Amino acid sequence: MAELIKAFVCGHPIAHSRSPAIHGHWLARYGIAGSYTAIDVAPDDFADFVRRMGENGYAGGNVTIPHKEAACRLVERRDQAAEKIGAVNTLWFEDGVLCGGNTDAAGFAANLDDLAPGWAENHGTAVVLGAGGAARAVLFALRQRGYRDIRVVNRTVARAAELADHFGRGVTAHAPEAAPDLLGDVDLLVNTTALGMHGNTEIAVDPARLPDNAIVTDIVYVPLETPLLAAARRRGLKTVDGLGMLLHQAVPGFERWFGRRPVVDAELRRLIVGDLETAS
Repeated sequence: MAELIKAFVCGHPIAHSRSPAIHGHWLARYGIAGSYTAIDVAPDDFADFVRRMGENGYAGGNVTIPHKEAACRLVERRDQAAEKIGAVNTLWFEDGVLCGGNTDAAGFAANLDDLAPGWAENHGTAVVLGAGGAARAVLFALRQRGYRDIRVVNRTVARAAELADHFGRGVTAHAPEAAPDLLGDVDLLVNTTALGMHGNTEIAVDPARLPDNAIVTDIVYVPLETPLLAAARRRGLKTVDGLGMLLHQAVPGFERWFGRRPVVDAELRRLIVGDLETAS
């Protein structure tokens, strides 16, 4: 009988996580003897949890809010994305060494590759709304794909300026009131803020000023069509919801722990959409 491979997602709180449904689907689909469980770990207990990961039989796991920055400090080795973003969302062992990576940027890019092919071909101009951890991952992805002009809009301009300094030339910081004047030549508009989440009807910017060829994406996936995406769709623009980012960011971890690269397909998306609708 094959040995059971154990992985997890930990956060605080964690009951809302869809990761067990995603990984459970893949484990069943590929017939892998494995488990993937959600574990609520309080911040004061996180370092001890990570230190005991191996002795507790885990091959690795995912890390979510509020532990991503702490995980980045605790691992012995980090991938390039984790180093630049300053956060770890995936843990695994290599030759007994605890490693950490960040797959959020790859998940963001893969979602656009899937639903808006060619989105990065002209290495153009992007406006990113928000300056938190998710914005860092988005900026890393945009830099990796060659975007030359990235405008970060945030309520606290100093935080946007920190990101601009961190990512360097071509990244600029702006206040929300400047946003309408930034949209006229934009190829991609990305919302990384909580606006539009859980029935919040506010939108960060009006997409009316965007060019006809602009793409609008929102990393929020509850609801799937946020007010920003609805306004962009009515405007006739290409829109990409945030669920695909969640699905695609899970791929590298599953491959590391269970040895099989899984596929994000319509069946998985239907499963998670149904799960979200049941919970709402």
